[in-house]
Amino acid sequence: MKFNLKVYCEKTRLKDIREFITEKLKAYVHDDLEINQMVLAVDEICANLIIHSNYCNAKEAINLEVFVEKDGVTFKISDEGEKFNLNNYKEPSIQEVVQTKKKGGIGLMLVRRIMDKVEFVNKEQKNTCILHKRFKPN
Repeated sequence: MKFNLKVYCEKTRLKDIREFITEKLKAYVHDDLEINQMVLAVDEICANLIIHSNYCNAKEAINLEVFVEKDGVTFKISDEGEKFNLNNYKEPSIQEVVQTKKKGGIGLMLVRRIMDKVEFVNKEQKNTCILHKRFKPN
C-alpha cells in the first residue's frame, strides 16, 4: 500500500504528520511501541526539514510517502530546501550532550537507532530521506 501526505513547512503541521503515520500503520502493525518508534523517527526527520532545511517557511512543503509491505515499511520524505550532507554529520557522544546540557543534536542518532536503514538522496533541487523498517515478527 502507498500513502501520501503533503504538508507546508510549519512546526504546527508535525502533529498532522504524527497522526497520519499512526493511522496508516495501525492496520499493519499491532505493537504500539513499534508504531511509536517509527512515528518518532519520521517526526524527527520532518522537524529537521521544516526547521533547518526550509526555515519554517510556510510557502515551502515537504512530501511524505509511506510504502507498506507485508514485512516492513519505507518512508520517503522529500523537500526542495537546503541540502543535508550526511558525510558532514558527526554523531555526538551522549556523555558530551549530557555534560554540556546541549539542547538538540541527537535526533539523527535516534533515527538511526530506530530504523533499519537511513538514506539521504540529493538529486537536482529535490532532497529525499528514505527510512526503512522491517516489522517485528508476531
